[in-house]
Amino acid sequence: MNCRRLLHGLFLAAALGITGVHAARAQENPAIGHATRVLELLDAGKFDEVAAEFNAKMAAAMPAARLRDLWTAVRQQYGARTSIISQRPVTQATGNVTVVNACQFEKAALNVMLSFDPENKIAGMNVTLRAAAAPPTPAAPTSSRFTEEAITVGAGEWALPGTLSIPFGPIAAAIVLVHGSGPGDRDETIGPNAPFRDLAWGLADRGIAVLRYEKRTRQYGAKVAGNKSFTVREETVEDAVLAAALLRKHDRIDPARVFVLGHSLGGTMAPRIATEDRSLAGLIILAGSTRPFWDVAREQLTYLASVAPGTFTVEQTLQTLKQAVPEAYWQDLEAYSPTQTAATLTLPMLILQGERDYQVTLADLQGWRNAVGGRTNVTIKSYPTLNHLFLPGEGKSTPSEYEHAGHIPDFVLDEIADWVTKKR
Repeated sequence: MNCRRLLHGLFLAAALGITGVHAARAQENPAIGHATRVLELLDAGKFDEVAAEFNAKMAAAMPAARLRDLWTAVRQQYGARTSIISQRPVTQATGNVTVVNACQFEKAALNVMLSFDPENKIAGMNVTLRAAAAPPTPAAPTSSRFTEEAITVGAGEWALPGTLSIPFGPIAAAIVLVHGSGPGDRDETIGPNAPFRDLAWGLADRGIAVLRYEKRTRQYGAKVAGNKSFTVREETVEDAVLAAALLRKHDRIDPARVFVLGHSLGGTMAPRIATEDRSLAGLIILAGSTRPFWDVAREQLTYLASVAPGTFTVEQTLQTLKQAVPEAYWQDLEAYSPTQTAATLTLPMLILQGERDYQVTLADLQGWRNAVGGRTNVTIKSYPTLNHLFLPGEGKSTPSEYEHAGHIPDFVLDEIADWVTKKR
């Protein structure tokens, strides 16, 4: 599950992850936690509850009905709020604290400024367009053992730009990387971390071609957000199947040596991808959940609430999540069992889990063990020091950990490369 995005209209676990990030920040500055809660109330249409927190001057200037009109106009013009980019508290000379909430809406980035007086009442609110940031310069590989090619996954209205990291010498195998939930980029960027880039470069350096691509919900976010029939299959499965087929057509890749590596939601959906692509050589599952979504969501939110008490309520967040996602999405997700599907497959599987992961836990790993752990062509392993992103650390993982730069360690890359090379 992704950990920086706030309750995106369609992409479930991203909603859970960002709650944790801002809960951790709230411990550093309570105004950020207050601002996050106000934004969630606005998204939920609870304007009377927001207005009840106004001080006298603000209440006179903006009654609840006017607040409703303002937020409705914002949503009509710019679409639903999909994420928080950043939050910056500024202490005014008056003693008020203004939190500048840089928010991504479906059609534009806006600054939603919320001011709180010394009594913690809302003293001001303003919404302005946020200047577009220049796209970051892509990082260049540090290894001379491989190169990178621009590649397009799919065609037509859902064509996705991607990158193929391909060794100069012999190619042992090829791997498609499948994202976790949320509108992820090809590197699966989380704060300063880029786990998919780590995987692509590390494995290409070890003789394995790796394809990563922009997720459909990132490349076509506004279009997807208006689709009430959108499902998990369209979010994740279809493009992974297309990507694998594309690799099999490459003149330097053995079509019988194409694998899928799924992380988080991608790992959960990996068995389903294999049912639609019977030509895959095997599956690599990193932190794939096996339990029912709502069980995992409740457990995760309960933990995050314990990290920063009072910043959100578990039940309200669950209800908001249910209402934010189309019914078709939930129906598709709930009709699928990763373990039951995996049990019907005969292809090799490598299943890896970080033991410090608070989002997908060892209880999920046990689900894989129960379903396929007795097979000779299935390898299951966990790492005591790794978190959900397979980054090392100590103690119980928290959302704030994702904001510190790290890299997937060599022992994970070696494990994957060795397993793929031997599975012939």
